[in-house]
Amino acid sequence: MHWSKPLRLHLGVLVVASLLCTSTPIIWMAFSHGRDAAVSAGVQQMREMSLRLIEGYRNTLQGGTEAVALAATLPQLTSPPPQDIKAKQQFFLEVLRNVPNATSIYTGYPDGSYLQVINTVRDDVRQTLSVPEGTAFAVRTIAQRQTTDVISTLRFLDSQAIEIGTRNVEYASFDPRQRPWYQSVVQDGIPVSVGPYVAGTLKVPTLTIAAPMRDNGQVVVGINIHLQTVSRLLDAGQISPRARAYIINGGGDLVAHSDPAVMSRIIGLWSRTAGAFAASANGFDTSLATVARLRQDPAFANGGLARVDFDGESHLVQIAPVSVSGLFQGSVAAIVVPLEDLVAEANRLLVRNLLIASAFVIAGVAATVMLSRMVSRSLYRLADEARRIGDLDVGEKGVSHSLITEINTLASALAASRHAIGQFALYVPREVVRRIIDPQGRTAVKAQRQDVTVLFTDIRDFTTISEQHSPEDVVDTLSAYFELLNTIAERHGGTVVQYLGDSIFVMWNAPVPDAGHAENGCRCALAMKAAVDDVNEANRQNGRPALVTRFGLHTGPAVVGSFGAISRQQYTAMGDTINVASRLEGLNKEFNTSILVSAATRDAVADRFHLRPLGLVQLKGRAEKVDLWELVGDIRDIQHLTNP
Repeated sequence: MHWSKPLRLHLGVLVVASLLCTSTPIIWMAFSHGRDAAVSAGVQQMREMSLRLIEGYRNTLQGGTEAVALAATLPQLTSPPPQDIKAKQQFFLEVLRNVPNATSIYTGYPDGSYLQVINTVRDDVRQTLSVPEGTAFAVRTIAQRQTTDVISTLRFLDSQAIEIGTRNVEYASFDPRQRPWYQSVVQDGIPVSVGPYVAGTLKVPTLTIAAPMRDNGQVVVGINIHLQTVSRLLDAGQISPRARAYIINGGGDLVAHSDPAVMSRIIGLWSRTAGAFAASANGFDTSLATVARLRQDPAFANGGLARVDFDGESHLVQIAPVSVSGLFQGSVAAIVVPLEDLVAEANRLLVRNLLIASAFVIAGVAATVMLSRMVSRSLYRLADEARRIGDLDVGEKGVSHSLITEINTLASALAASRHAIGQFALYVPREVVRRIIDPQGRTAVKAQRQDVTVLFTDIRDFTTISEQHSPEDVVDTLSAYFELLNTIAERHGGTVVQYLGDSIFVMWNAPVPDAGHAENGCRCALAMKAAVDDVNEANRQNGRPALVTRFGLHTGPAVVGSFGAISRQQYTAMGDTINVASRLEGLNKEFNTSILVSAATRDAVADRFHLRPLGLVQLKGRAEKVDLWELVGDIRDIQHLTNP
């Protein structure tokens, strides 16, 4: 029997024990070592303030990161302008209203098209763009770049998004495909951080967060944050009048500084050079060399404090990484404070609150660390279990055990979910199941019109076979037959939508996109026929019935998705394409053939397969005739047989 107690009991015991074990020695040390306590108080204040500064910087970048991540999922941004221009513009305006530190948000396309919405609240931006009075936003558009009717404009909007002016601009001087943010995203295929660099439109130093569109990796969406905005977030004056804070990128270059004078020199240098500036800009602060040395030491690179001497005075230096969601890797924030400033402030606050506050903070941190270590292993196992369930890895496993009752309850619930989803996947196509349980909440099974290739099969004289054999033998034979065809369909990228008596209904290009759906459908039909022929040969030798199978293939538009009542639905496809494919399968009996395809399928695969024309045929219940073809085989296989 496993022992476990609720999480609140563990938490209470740990926190109380931590307070008792830490408060007494810390109080004694504070009173017996007054000066050391004063220094410790200053260190604590610096740590708390520096964490707030870094958190402000992270929050600014996080807002841009989340906006780009959301934009990358919107299908209307995939098409180049001027398509869906209003929807794109409306979304970009909403982003700028909700991310006040962003200078602009934009999208670049592989044909050189470009759409950018700019926040004109900054005076330097307004001056660069020469905006009319009352402008709140500017919209730059480059569209139809490869045609003679190129659209290249700069439109000006007021705060209500009403256009108040427009101006044609030269488009040839700016190509989004040549910008560092576009090239980095297309090359890596993942969200990236770029900068600092000089923005192409506004000609100001900026940091960029960019990501590929989910549906088209050649379309890149990005958001810019002006370096001056970053500088305002680094105000370290609350720690000490002489304290300063700055950001260093992964290459060791000074990106932003809390001192307005230093920041102005950095921006001025960037605006002039638009390139590497470490040799001169890194000399604007004498502490930079010391910070560069400390960031190589693991003891200080992740938030540790160091006491160092430079400029004839002792300083406390804290370095902390400031990457956001995997971006801006290697970037760190440095807080540099003269030790004398901290000691003076700490001595004034020591008697009133530092001792008790420090004791409780340290005790709370210690309790939190201990508790997190206890819980983390079990939670990590549960998270990995949930990930496997999301990937439909639903093989039966034992339930992991934890000392915490609530985690055990969650583990049991996950095990039940794994079993339920595993059973669900037996009755619904696995890709449909995967999208139904998708944690991102995509409506992947919503009915929609799209081109598909459909295959229907049927066993010749199955009614006679059923009469001549027992129901148990028929079920066993049919189960093995369906298993064979289902395996072949999945191998060729098809989805078995439905079993219809002795027939199956297979579909390509839904729910999984498949550019070569017609070719895969033909190869699947040939593979099924060959496999059934082999099985029939064995059945004849063993005295079992031959399951001679006929196939019908058609390619065309259909409405694909979930249909049915609110309480119960089925994933399938509907439309004339489905009906034609079913009718083609039945025509095999009339033409004494095995695989019949329509002209639509033939046109898509004519250069890869040998097909025999059978002429126009009138389908039952359909006014328009169908051009009928027999799928004979793969051209490569036929050539190999004729030219061994």
